[in-house]
Amino acid sequence: MALELHFDHGTLVVPGALPEDERLAQLLIPDHRTGNHRAPAHRYREIVARLHSRGIPYNDLARQYERVDLPLVAPLSPFPHQQAALDAWVAGGCTGIVELPTGAGKTLLAVMAIQHTGRPALIVVPTIDLMLQWQQVLQQWFAREIGMLGGGAHERRELTVTTYDSAAAQTEFHGNRFGLLICDECHHLPAPAYRFIAAGSLAPYRLGLTATLDRTDRGESVAMELLGAVRYRAGIDELEGSYLAPYEIHTLEVSLDDDEQQRYDECRALYVDALRRSGIPLNHPSGWAQFIAHCYRSEEGRLAFAAYREQKRIAFTAQSKIETLWRILARHRRDRILIFTEDNDTVYRLSRLLLLPVITHQTKPPERAELLKAFATGELPVLLTSKVLNEGVDVPDANVGVILSGNGSVREHVQRLGRILRKREGKRATLYEICTAVAAEGRISERRRQHRAYQRGEPAIHHHLPRSHHRRSARPHRTPPRRRC
Repeated sequence: MALELHFDHGTLVVPGALPEDERLAQLLIPDHRTGNHRAPAHRYREIVARLHSRGIPYNDLARQYERVDLPLVAPLSPFPHQQAALDAWVAGGCTGIVELPTGAGKTLLAVMAIQHTGRPALIVVPTIDLMLQWQQVLQQWFAREIGMLGGGAHERRELTVTTYDSAAAQTEFHGNRFGLLICDECHHLPAPAYRFIAAGSLAPYRLGLTATLDRTDRGESVAMELLGAVRYRAGIDELEGSYLAPYEIHTLEVSLDDDEQQRYDECRALYVDALRRSGIPLNHPSGWAQFIAHCYRSEEGRLAFAAYREQKRIAFTAQSKIETLWRILARHRRDRILIFTEDNDTVYRLSRLLLLPVITHQTKPPERAELLKAFATGELPVLLTSKVLNEGVDVPDANVGVILSGNGSVREHVQRLGRILRKREGKRATLYEICTAVAAEGRISERRRQHRAYQRGEPAIHHHLPRSHHRRSARPHRTPPRRRC
């Protein structure tokens, strides 16, 4: 009697007993509540392949999709790195992850993968902005209506784009309706809230796209377990010049004024003393969470944590940073400039001070679209943002980036560099990082620049920016002495 495969809310169910097979017994676990056997839906491909190889008859009632003809409206001529990435992905069984920098054409690679597999596809993206962007690209290449799930849209089609949040809530209902799962910015997938998107889908074909898979919690292994191994990787430095704009990176170190330094030292001492007395090691994966919990158990601890936040604010918003930014804006007054900060408070303060437009997560989609359109035409040459432009959103023609503050994430730093690297005839991109000469921000700066895109040599370019010390960060260097805090 043939086995039956059923899809049940993100799992694969086989009623009754299993044939004698050690691997099937490992994949399909007895469900004593129902008397059936059950596995996560993402094991579908391996289970079906095992049944085929052993000649075990089965009736597939789980899969609710068929092959689909997906012709392109015009021939697509990929760049060599895009074709190499597709070939590597196909050689890996049409599963796995591709790492390509921003501007290198990950979306067109996905178009090629969709056309190659000929299966209904679900594309998962981090934001509604990206969902709309992907819908437009897919509609352009496939000349068909593209479904959307999220942001008020509830239409599923053969090609559907959704957000991570919407997919996490709906995978249990449609995880058997797509043969290809594409996770854009797939470094988000290992988050506990999002893993079910891939684990609860039976899609046999899977493609993860990212500029860098690295995560501080070492969650890369989760992404590879659910999507497949990294099949192809190309760095910014490999594509620079030919497929990305050539670029320069400069770190400008500035000083706090006397009042800022005094206040910084006071807050820093209060925070460090509390940390030392807590005995909590911050190098432990949960160390920071433990320290925050420790602080909020007492008034003294709350004051210490407030001091920690205040010393960060002083470093991030130093007056000398604003003065240096103004000189950069004057130097590049004919360029398109993106200014990045770590938090919304700083970006709104700069907006009021310099009368510059802002895009944050609070900016409504219509306003955001208008600002990006004005930036693209040159009507607005400067945009301020905190984090929402870090990844994914197409920011055309930007050629200067200024990082006023950020976290220690290598990925964030690479993403911000990628925002200004879309190639254009005659374009040369410049990224400035403005750091205060205090220990904490210096360590953050060093940590986030541990990427090969920042570790290449190039001729020194000296800028005359008074009251700041220019340090070229295009190749490894010794950290200059910093004031002890």
